[in-house]
Amino acid sequence: MYLQKIAPMHKGYSLIELLIVILIVSMVYFLGFSGFEKPKNEPKALTALNLKSTIMKAEGYHGKATLMCTKKCRLCYLRKGVTGMFKPYTHGIDLKNTEAYTVDERDSLLRLEYGRYKDEKVCLVIDFYNNGSSTQIILKNEDGIFFLPSFFQEAQKVGALSDAKALWLKNSDLVSDSGKFY
Repeated sequence: MYLQKIAPMHKGYSLIELLIVILIVSMVYFLGFSGFEKPKNEPKALTALNLKSTIMKAEGYHGKATLMCTKKCRLCYLRKGVTGMFKPYTHGIDLKNTEAYTVDERDSLLRLEYGRYKDEKVCLVIDFYNNGSSTQIILKNEDGIFFLPSFFQEAQKVGALSDAKALWLKNSDLVSDSGKFY
């Protein structure tokens, strides 16, 4: 009877085998996922409906800011504080051909004219304040007519300038009515 030599049983992997597997998995991971980036939380394009919330969430906003738009509201600038320099707003802007209106002391609708900045006609200026309020304004563009209240409410789309004026007067009465607004 001759003896067979039995190979010893393989009970595990060697350190070198484990290192090679880790190296291969790492290379596949880095080559496969290196082109993917986590999407940044960039602000949405400015529109009349999201203007207030977008600016207050922007990185340039620190309690007090002013938004100013030129070139028929295709180019906007944001200024930090009261004395800061206007810097171009680098995110999307969807406010083209926007007209701004206010209601004067006789409760008449008045189109706002702002003057010029860098030899371009200014079409819109809105101030944002520490307490979450902003300039109360009515905006009209090809997307519709919008009332932007000064305190705590979101912008509202309305059917006509007269509807926006009515909301303006109602909002003004609420704010001035002996603290009932709060």
